[in-house]
Amino acid sequence: MSTIITNAAQAYARAAQAAGGALDVGGAPEAQGPSFSSLVRNAMSEAETIGKGAEATSAAHLAGKGELIDVVTALTAAEASLETVVAVRDRVISAYQEISRMPI
Repeated sequence: MSTIITNAAQAYARAAQAAGGALDVGGAPEAQGPSFSSLVRNAMSEAETIGKGAEATSAAHLAGKGELIDVVTALTAAEASLETVVAVRDRVISAYQEISRMPI
């Protein structure tokens, strides 16, 4: 089994050299943009900001300083943001489960 893995690694290294070093032999592709983790972190931060904004808008309305339409709009945006975060989480979990079922 280990000879198959070694042969595969050597073939990958030869393919990387043939491609002019465009492939990273270490296993990770060359960075072309932000990483997945930074994209998720930014999305979570944005969702948190939207949620806090909705809370502030609701508190302002309860204090008599805001309009109801602003509260509804802020809560709708927060709900959409939360649904997006939950959908991404579900897809990540699904992908992890699928990868964990793959034979090695």
